[in-house]
Amino acid sequence: MSDKPSFFSELKRRNVYKVAVAYAVVGWLIAQVATQIFPFLEIPNWVVRLVIVLITIGFPIALVIAWAFEATSQGIKRTAEADAMPAARGRKKHAWIYVVILGGTISAALFFLGRFTASKRESPAPDLAKSIAVLPFDNLSRDPDNAYFAEGVQDEILTRLAKVADLKVISRTSTQHFKSAPGDLRQIAQQLGVANILEGSVQKSNDQVRVNVQLINALTDAHLWAEIYDRKLTDIFAVESDIAKTIADTLQAKLSGNEKNALAHSTPEDPIAHELYIKGRHFWGLRRGDNLPRAIEFYNQAIARDPNYALAYAGLGETYILLPYYAGTDTRDSRAKARAATLKALEINPNLAEAHNALGKILFAEDIDLHRSLREQERAIELSPNFAGALHWMSNGALVALGHFEEAIAAGKRATELDPLSAVNMVDQGSNYMYARRFKEAEATFRRAIELDPTFAYAHWCYGIMLQASGDLERARTEYLTARGLESVTSQSLGMLGQLAAIMGRREEALQALKDLDELGKHRYVEAYFRGIIHLSLGQKSQALDALEQAYLEHDGDDMGYIMVDPLLYPLHGDPRFEALAQKVTTSKSELSQ
Repeated sequence: MSDKPSFFSELKRRNVYKVAVAYAVVGWLIAQVATQIFPFLEIPNWVVRLVIVLITIGFPIALVIAWAFEATSQGIKRTAEADAMPAARGRKKHAWIYVVILGGTISAALFFLGRFTASKRESPAPDLAKSIAVLPFDNLSRDPDNAYFAEGVQDEILTRLAKVADLKVISRTSTQHFKSAPGDLRQIAQQLGVANILEGSVQKSNDQVRVNVQLINALTDAHLWAEIYDRKLTDIFAVESDIAKTIADTLQAKLSGNEKNALAHSTPEDPIAHELYIKGRHFWGLRRGDNLPRAIEFYNQAIARDPNYALAYAGLGETYILLPYYAGTDTRDSRAKARAATLKALEINPNLAEAHNALGKILFAEDIDLHRSLREQERAIELSPNFAGALHWMSNGALVALGHFEEAIAAGKRATELDPLSAVNMVDQGSNYMYARRFKEAEATFRRAIELDPTFAYAHWCYGIMLQASGDLERARTEYLTARGLESVTSQSLGMLGQLAAIMGRREEALQALKDLDELGKHRYVEAYFRGIIHLSLGQKSQALDALEQAYLEHDGDDMGYIMVDPLLYPLHGDPRFEALAQKVTTSKSELSQ
């Protein structure tokens, strides 16, 4: 029988077991320090990750060293040399046991301390304590036209607060739902997901203005701060700045240097131009009917009054972007005007969040440059962290189109938190879930959007696409028909119903839809994409690809931007022509030009 020791007994003899246990305990100790203490010291997360990676890599290295070397009274020796030494196996050392016990104790203490402090950090209370909704201000002036002025005061305070990253500031789109003398502030706060509410009133008479504000913790009904300002009209911007700064201080928001400047800066704007801008903003928010053309009128009046009014140019850019969706205008003409106005705004003020957001939308919808679009909207959010509109367009734009589903859903969630009563935000978040093939969450989100606005045709179209993608063709058709009944005939209504008819075996309906698109194209711009999806549903892949390539050449980013995630185009995946087209869409334009 061989006297050669077994592998496991050799591991024990060479202290490999001891080293493994000691390394695990000390490694866990270091990991606990990194994960629990580093965040408290505001050390970046990448350092924490690096420490964990180094500990993991070090474990097998430590075991190899323990096998190959031995600690002796004469220093570190190779195991073979140590075995030959007379005292190599003298009295066993037990210091490693104390190291393990001490390390284990410290690790356990750090673990439980970390769990306790983490629960404190993850508690929603601090975030909620720094959340606020600025409700519409009452107009106490006799002239009802001054309601726009009161709206402007509210909007300016909200815009300043939105630049503070440590605050959660609800978008004006949602707060406008509580325009008429709100009663139960606690209920409003719960609907909006905030703890604090700012109420106010504005009275303007000639060149005098009185602004009365009070900050209330709606959950406890505690009045945190109140003030009355009697000023000249020309001082209103300083008043708005002071109110925003006082709110941030009262809510104990941490402010960076730039944020302090943003709150304190009193823009020397022409009060009349500013009021015209606010009127434009008011009608921009209403969207439908003739409201967007009215917004354009007021923005142009503001620019005529002050040719260097960057916000008014940004407002024009945002309005022209939306015009085709709500007013049926030619997208090519509208986007050209949107680009000119937006670039002018950035020329005047390169740090205007609204202009960066508008440019991001133009780069997506017109240039089909997803990567530059993403950078512009990231810049908008950097300038105004509570900018729900930028989060919305970025999430349902470049992020989801590039397949970054988790990031898109997270940004969309943040947008809906900041603007919880916006139906369009909710619809597009539903689409984000759909593109990620998370149909259950998509359906729940679409249902919430339709509850917010049952007459919103866009919500029914998107819900129908989700139902079709999940295989429920009958319910999809019901949603498409509901949407068509809520708006005039469009290329979308003809295209969506036509392609579904083909899938459901009603070929003649699909062919008629193609003829109807041709007829509609004699009077207005018809996106080639809609012809493409009908051809695809008819089994005519070559014609479908012809139409999609035409849509790309016509800069139809609203449809082509989503080419890789659009469920209606899944049958084309793997086709060489389709993959080449998708590559053009999703590759940075700077790379394509090289």
